[in-house]
Formats: sequence, C-alpha cells, structure tokens
Amino acid sequence: MPVVIVGAGPTGLTAAALLGGFGVECLVLDRWDSVYPQPRAVHLDDEVLRILGRLGLAERFAAISWPCRGLRLLDPDLRVLAEFPRSPDGGRHGHPQASMFDQPDLEHLLRAALADLATVTLRGGTEVTGITQDAGGAQVEVTDRATGERATVHADYVLGCDGANSPTRAAIGARMADLRFEQRWLVVDIATTADLDEWEGVHQVCDLDRAATYMRIGKTRYRWEFRLLPGETGDDFRAVDRLHPLIAPWTGAVPAADLEVVRVAEYTFRARLADRWRDRRVFLLGDAAHLTPPFIGQGMGAGLRDAVNLAWKLAGVLGGTLPESALDSYETERKPHARSMIRRAVLIGKAMTEGGRLGDLIRRIAAPLLSGRTLDSATPALRRSDLVLRPRLPRSAAGRLCPNALLDDGRRFDDVAGGSFAVVTATTPSEAERAAFQERGAVVVTTGESRELRRWLGSGAALVRPDGTVLAAGRSTTRLHRALPRSTARR
Repeated sequence: MPVVIVGAGPTGLTAAALLGGFGVECLVLDRWDSVYPQPRAVHLDDEVLRILGRLGLAERFAAISWPCRGLRLLDPDLRVLAEFPRSPDGGRHGHPQASMFDQPDLEHLLRAALADLATVTLRGGTEVTGITQDAGGAQVEVTDRATGERATVHADYVLGCDGANSPTRAAIGARMADLRFEQRWLVVDIATTADLDEWEGVHQVCDLDRAATYMRIGKTRYRWEFRLLPGETGDDFRAVDRLHPLIAPWTGAVPAADLEVVRVAEYTFRARLADRWRDRRVFLLGDAAHLTPPFIGQGMGAGLRDAVNLAWKLAGVLGGTLPESALDSYETERKPHARSMIRRAVLIGKAMTEGGRLGDLIRRIAAPLLSGRTLDSATPALRRSDLVLRPRLPRSAAGRLCPNALLDDGRRFDDVAGGSFAVVTATTPSEAERAAFQERGAVVVTTGESRELRRWLGSGAALVRPDGTVLAAGRSTTRLHRALPRSTARR
C-alpha cells in the first residue's frame, strides 16, 4: 500500500481525499465504525476553506456552515474592548473569511468525497497497535475491534492523523513540547429555534474570574465556553439550573425549556508542539503534531494545512516527479507556522484570563498586533525551504498563498491550476516560453486575465505550487523555469 493514514478525523480524511485526487492509493484506518457524533471544532477560515474547495466541497460546506463576522474582545460587562471584523462575503480566496459549522457534518462531507475515489479505502473499527519500519517501508499492525483478528499492513508511507494521544507519535518516539498554556474550560453546545439577537461573531469575554466565549455556529446551534474555577468540574454544570445562569447574559428572556442542551463537557486547552514531525517514512499531522488553544479557531484548520502541504509532495515522490528529499520541507515549513498560530492563540487566551496590570498590558498588545492580521485573515508566510525560495525580504510573495483570484472568464485561479504548478506573470510569455512551462506540466496564467492577480502581483512573475503557495517570485520567468520540477502530477 503506498500510503496508510491512521485516523479518520478531518485531517486524515482531507489527506486521503487530496492523495486520492492525485491518483495515490491509500488506506485510512480508524478505530470508530462511523463519524464520531459529538461536536468539537467549529471554525474554519477562508485559507482552509480553499482546501475544501479543491475537493469540490465548497458548495456543500456552505450549506452546512454559518458565516461569522469576526471576533470581539469584551470586558466582564460585555462592553466591546476591541473588534476584529471578517467579511461574510467571498474574500480573496473566494470564500467567507470565517465560517462556523458542526464537525460531524464536515466529516460526513469528507467521507462522501472519499466514496467517489477508487484509490481510497476507509476501514473503520480497526485499532492500530504498532508501527515499525525497515528499509522496505513501514509495517502497521492492526486489530479488528469486532473480531479481534490481527493483521499487518505494509506501506510506503504512514500518516499519523490520530489525535492528541497519537499512538503514531509514540511509535516514532516523538514528544510534545509544552508551550506553557494549560487551562480547564467548560464547553456547552445548545440548540434552539429562538433568535438570541446577538452580534454574529465570536464574543471573547476578558474576565479574570470567569473568562468566556460565545458564538453562533449554525441556524439553530450555539456554543459557549467558560473557564472553570479551581474545584469546579464539568459535571457541576450538567443540571440546567446550574448551567442557565452562565449562558443567561446571551439568552436573555428565552426560557430554559426552549434551550436544548446538546453537550456539556470539560476540556483542557493546551498549547503543545511535537519535537519532530517525521521519522523516515512516518509523518505526524494535525493534533498528533500540535495542539492549539481554541481562541482564534485555528486548531482543526492547522491539520488541514498539514494535509495540503504534504499531500502533493508525497504524490510527487511516489510518482517519481519529486526527489524523496522534498518531503523534508514538510516539517521545515509547517512547524514554524503552527508555532506562530499557537502563540497567537495563547496571546488571546491570556488577554481573556490575565488580571491586573499584566492583563491590561497583554490586551493593549493583543489589539494592535491582531487587528491588521485579522482583517484580511491571512496567516504567516512559510519559512524558507527547498520548495520556498524566499529571499530575505519581508514583502516577498514566496511562502505566501497566491489568491484564489477570480479570472475574467468567470473561473477562479484554482480551477485553472487544477493541482499543478502554475506560473503567474504580468507579461505575456512567448509561445516558446509557454511551451517550455507546459512541457514541465505547469499552467501559465497572465495577470491580464484577472484584476485581482494584477493587484496582488504587480509587475514580475511568481511560481505557484500545487498547494497554492508561492515557491518563488521575481522580475522575470527565467528563474522560475529553473526552479520548476521537470514534471508535475496534475490533480
């Protein structure tokens, strides 16, 4: 088997769908027979929604999601301290800048996408009990949870998408480094047909005594999170009479009888990062590699970013169009990005929960630091690697996402690039230049085809990878031709 994926959560399912789209045969193993029904992650930004768009799921995701208007930091009396708006309309990637949803609904969509791929097999009810490696590949030991039958699956590569308690991480001897944030919180999901008439964004209440988060995640679904005080547990709030006073500032006059409690659970929010994300043929993705506190809604999205970063490289290596060394760039690029997003989430978490002068200082720092970044929803550029030829210039396009720009013919950039390398250029190439790029499997797009691309690139040219990241940028296409792999697999 070319690829075995351990774990059928959003990260594993996305990796499988991307690999399957490239024609890579893969087997997804999960201990559960079907989608885990409890709600968990609830937010994706437009960069991550672009990944779902590549899988053909954009319209179906829009039908199960709820646009979010951004983030507000509130004081204990719910007065606005700062606001970071997001556009509910399509931004530069063609999707709302922030969307709320119910994770089981997303997983059903991803599983349906896998059902259309002949190269992908999903096997539930299967426990992975061991992973070993030798010169010939990896051996994944599995046990059928219903029958107890044991078997060994041989794989060229293994992707550990098996969560915070990852057996795959343990198998390769990787450890989680503590980034010094750990808090116990109560998570509450409520369903009601009543209109709560609140601002349609995320409310983060900065309160030393009882920090809280409120958000609408669907037409009739709402979520609250409250920091637990010392001595409290989630079980203390399972009774409606204990829970209702916490949510009453948002539910107002809505009777408790009209509020259906979907879930009340205690979670420990942590900030952690695996010390290494790869051992030879085994890779870590998602929560197996990083844990992000939920305050900026980037936890699950980070796993999907891992999947889209690694999938095209793995497909290229297996297809013989990229050297095996290209896989080294996965951790080089993704680990610093994940660390940056974790630190940003920790900053917001501390802005919500720190009291006294320290808390005031953190809030003063957080507002200007986050405002510009939050307005356009862009996340940091990837670090230099063999596949990000980034000069030491802060404004270089290399390592950043090329916009999924609307072209003059009504298509978007991703529709044209189609999972291949693409050359975006402000000048019209000669027929010989265009043929040279096409010979190597690259698509050529001129900025004359899109006002958005002209505004983004200006003069010059950029080489865009299959995951939408700019590999290199410059004044002419000559350097880009040298940087382009000799052949690329088209998705």
